[in-house]
Amino acid sequence: MQSEREEREREIGGKSFGWVARMSTSISTSSAGKERKAFGWAARDADGVLSPFSFHVRANGEEDITLKILYCGICHTDLHIIKNDWGNASYPVVPGHEITGIVTEVGQNVQKFKIGDKAGVGYMVGSCNDCGNCKEGYENYCPKVIQTSNGVQQDGKATYGGFADILVVNEAFAVNLPENMPLDKTGPLLCAGVTVYTPLRRFGLNEPGKHLGVVGLGGLGHLAVKFGKAFGLKVTVISTSSSKKKEAIERLGADSFLVSSDNDQMKAAMGSLDGIIDTVSAHHAITPLILLLKTYGKLVLVGGPNKPLELMAYSVIQGGKIVAGSLIGGIRDTQEMVNFAAEHNVAADVEVVPMDYANAAFERLAKGDVRYRFVIDVANTLT
Repeated sequence: MQSEREEREREIGGKSFGWVARMSTSISTSSAGKERKAFGWAARDADGVLSPFSFHVRANGEEDITLKILYCGICHTDLHIIKNDWGNASYPVVPGHEITGIVTEVGQNVQKFKIGDKAGVGYMVGSCNDCGNCKEGYENYCPKVIQTSNGVQQDGKATYGGFADILVVNEAFAVNLPENMPLDKTGPLLCAGVTVYTPLRRFGLNEPGKHLGVVGLGGLGHLAVKFGKAFGLKVTVISTSSSKKKEAIERLGADSFLVSSDNDQMKAAMGSLDGIIDTVSAHHAITPLILLLKTYGKLVLVGGPNKPLELMAYSVIQGGKIVAGSLIGGIRDTQEMVNFAAEHNVAADVEVVPMDYANAAFERLAKGDVRYRFVIDVANTLT
């Protein structure tokens, strides 16, 4: 029996997929070569205030799908971009790269999708498809990767993200979403989820019985705990205070909790972890974390502090330890992650908000006032 959410997702995906199917042929023919009107919310300057914005998207090409956007998560990267914290904002910016929705149109060469399918789009919508990284399935490391939001398409036009009603994307950069996945809780997996899942797999930290440390319990950290437990790991959350201990253990299923500001706790835990996923984006000391690792243990950075981190070389040399980094994941990684999440019931903890709450959500996000991801109900509240 379908849940109310599933029935609602099907309704807003096209007021029945039969209607979408009937329209698909005429849409593909009539829209050939023609841009289409789209509507969303955008920031116009570094104040980062979003307001209604009309724009155009390209016609659906032979290898494209058109996605009716139902939900879009809010990532901390969105906040940095609309505020131009990194100096690379190209206004107007329509943020959003944790997108889920329903396929309403497919190009004639599309193989992965059909009208009415659930689909998702994460941080990127294109790459060169020719470099070594692309050929290996590491599109996320392509020098010419095209970001879903605040990016530049191959024709020189700007990319607009998921705070909008529709998205046209090459099918190669969209992922299939299993029917049992709730679309509101799935969007954050396409960025935060794959960001923590990929290094767990890539660095061999997904073997059952291994001991994983997770630094930080935010949008990334809470999913690292969930994926860690789904892999059969022992998980210890590492935080600067004990305020999240109960939630980490009782709600998210972590096995233990370590307060990094408590010298006695840190000393007692030295040499106990096989690996650490460090999700913290603020400047922090990493040498104490390295000391928690076993011989040949791995510290993987997935947060992005704006200031350089200090590393005592001897803390790495002694014990043959590794400090590495990881950035989201390729499309293959993302699809694998989604399938794993569907099989093991891994989903983000979200607060669903209307589009006109976006500015308030960004203000709260800047203060860390969210458990653990804001998601905009685009289809029902974009006006």
